[in-house]
Amino acid sequence: MLQKLSPQQIQFIKLLQLNTQDFEEKVEQELLDNPALEDNRSESVDDNYDNSDDFGDDDYLSNDVDVDELLRANGSDDDGGFRLNEDYSGDEQREMPLASQGSFQEYLVEQARATFYNEEDLQLAIHLINSIEEDGYLRRELRSIVNDLAFNENIITTEEHLERLLIKIQNFDPAGIAARDLQECLLLQLYKKDYGDNPAITLAETIISEQMEAFSKKHYDKIKRSLKIDDQQLKDAIAEIVKLNPKPGETGAGSNKTQYIVPDFIVTGTNGEIEVRLNSRNAPELRISSSYAETLRAYEHSGKNDKNLRDAVQYIKQKLDGAKWFIDSVKQRQNTLLSTMHAIVSRQKEFFEEGDETCLKPMILKDIALQVNLDISTISRVANSKYVETDFGIFPLKFFFSEGIVTEEGEEVSNREIKKILSDAIGAENKKKPLTDEALMELLKEKGYNIARRTVAKYREQLNIPVARLRKEL
Repeated sequence: MLQKLSPQQIQFIKLLQLNTQDFEEKVEQELLDNPALEDNRSESVDDNYDNSDDFGDDDYLSNDVDVDELLRANGSDDDGGFRLNEDYSGDEQREMPLASQGSFQEYLVEQARATFYNEEDLQLAIHLINSIEEDGYLRRELRSIVNDLAFNENIITTEEHLERLLIKIQNFDPAGIAARDLQECLLLQLYKKDYGDNPAITLAETIISEQMEAFSKKHYDKIKRSLKIDDQQLKDAIAEIVKLNPKPGETGAGSNKTQYIVPDFIVTGTNGEIEVRLNSRNAPELRISSSYAETLRAYEHSGKNDKNLRDAVQYIKQKLDGAKWFIDSVKQRQNTLLSTMHAIVSRQKEFFEEGDETCLKPMILKDIALQVNLDISTISRVANSKYVETDFGIFPLKFFFSEGIVTEEGEEVSNREIKKILSDAIGAENKKKPLTDEALMELLKEKGYNIARRTVAKYREQLNIPVARLRKEL
């Protein structure tokens, strides 16, 4: 049986996965939306108001103000039709920050509005744009999109019509956008660069369109024979190809503006002691509005008995409850972030003292989850999109997690150490005779790491390093 999360739990989970910048925006929005929530740093506090209960206690629902009793006394046999939990949860969902893909797609939509004047074509174009993935590719088949439009939106169109619209979208900025595969992506970029006066670009187009398989496998001799070209012509063409962007969605002109990393944690070492702090921007001084609580008390003692009063009480209660839940979720987020970071530092203390990547110990999400007595999913949300500032630079939290490898001496080391050895070896190799996975495996064995060739291949792929054949240079 699946456990259903309460609105408060859902709110906490959503806050937990936000980084510092997104969290600040969320707090600002909540302050705007809920007048019962106040920022203690920007609000002047009445000297007669007791701040000891600011961080979310139930003072406004004390014995002096029994809201439920008040509602019953005014003739309400339930919650007066209010659905506080559902409404609040819905607001939370609507206010979740957009992924970075959003602004990129908005940039494409702006171009679509300037291109398609027919409203039907514009809506179809926007649907195509929304199907483009973050790296800029449209991998869904047009037939599937046609079926989606028919069944989900009752819009009837054809693959041919979508193809005509797609061709126009593929002329949008950045070059290569909305391609369906790498070959089409590269050709779209070359077409935009081909002004007829650069033979290297023309040859590059021919290589990508006619010799893509041979080029991807670096079978240069085959390309030279097929196209009857010499080494210099091939080098010039390849020089143009390597300038192209294989993922136009990630660095296009319409992608998000430069995002500056704001560390969520600060870890410093002084005299052998390591201090862990949460970025103060993650700890807003929130409190419940005293004026709202006083208004609720005033309504209780008003003696009136009408629908308007019940509606006012219900509205105030909703806002006060919402403010309390938000404050509690913020506190819970702070405590979870700090306890998780403390656990990471305790396991990776040597790295935080020395700054040497090879000092990192094997550590997986489960290790931290057991240490702080939280679910793995909770630790995953903390580690995702969070950064820590150290004496040795700023690192993503994911940097500290890695699987373990046992050496010949029986010592368990982080696979990050293995990857660093592989990366250094490949970086220093002779590019005319690059190291094969077999050679890399032997190199690791010499250093005491008995690792299978397929494991070497896996780590190499995780480092985004191609096989030896594709690393070979002319």
